[in-house]
Amino acid sequence: MRFGRILGALGAALALDVTLALGGVGTAAHAQAQNFPNKPIRLVVPSVAGGILDTVARTIATKMSEEFGQQVIVDNRPGAGGVIGSDLVAKAPADGYTLVKLATSHAINPSIYSRLPYDTLRDFAPVTQTVNLNNLLVAHPSVPANTLRELIALAKARPRTITFGSAGNGQSNHLSGELLKSMAGIEITHVPYKGSAAALTDVVAGNVSMMFVDILSALPHVKAGRLKVIAATGLTRPQAAAEVPTLHESGLPGFNGNSWLGLAAPAGTPKEVVAKISSTVAKILQSPDVRESFLARGVEPVGSTPEQYGAFIEAEIPRWGQAARASGAKVD
Repeated sequence: MRFGRILGALGAALALDVTLALGGVGTAAHAQAQNFPNKPIRLVVPSVAGGILDTVARTIATKMSEEFGQQVIVDNRPGAGGVIGSDLVAKAPADGYTLVKLATSHAINPSIYSRLPYDTLRDFAPVTQTVNLNNLLVAHPSVPANTLRELIALAKARPRTITFGSAGNGQSNHLSGELLKSMAGIEITHVPYKGSAAALTDVVAGNVSMMFVDILSALPHVKAGRLKVIAATGLTRPQAAAEVPTLHESGLPGFNGNSWLGLAAPAGTPKEVVAKISSTVAKILQSPDVRESFLARGVEPVGSTPEQYGAFIEAEIPRWGQAARASGAKVD
């Protein structure tokens, strides 16, 4: 009996120590979140400067700097469809001071690379989906088609002569082109580039027939008459181009070629820190100046919770994976 009482006392003491330890961890995490940030934050953008990914990232970074009172430094690390920049962040300290601007390619890469240097889901802590990107199918004015039906008819009459540019093999605008081919039953030729900006330059020059590209990048060329719009790629018409019919309503029901951007931190970043960044960015995205500016350029602010964004990425991997497998796209 005495021995049992001793064991009971030891067990109670151990339980108390564990409770106090866990309470200490919780208190420390709360304090860390309250003091965050107390130094500059690095936002890795896995693309070249000047593109849609970079433009949205810099807008948000500027506002984050104002909100946090600490500089948010944009660090462009292009290459390999976002893999180089993402890998850098996956291996960074999990303290919230290194973030990555993810794009749709993050959900596509597992299907087109035989091996990645990180696990797409396990090595990142989702922070928030920042925006949805409304895309347009645009063509050089010399292409003798002004509607989707005319384009399909032209492609069937001249197989493989119409070309479409993309940011590279397996990128979302490449897979949108492959989806168009399969759903419309046409043969068009893919021309990959190292980034959307280079592809768009060649479409404007008339060296490539057409491409799928975000509204922000396309509209200046459309307004100047250097490009014409065939259709919008989402299931609904974008606010910035409400007069443009979608592929979905123009004969290809279910076509959805829109893309997205988001923020992530290294896995293991304290949840309280992730939550603080997420809520701050959501506040920025709902501010009237940012929201109106983005919407006018075809960029729809989101600002989801970390849990919502994590579930969204998990759903996007099989969606784009199906398109990648159908296209046969492989990078290595």
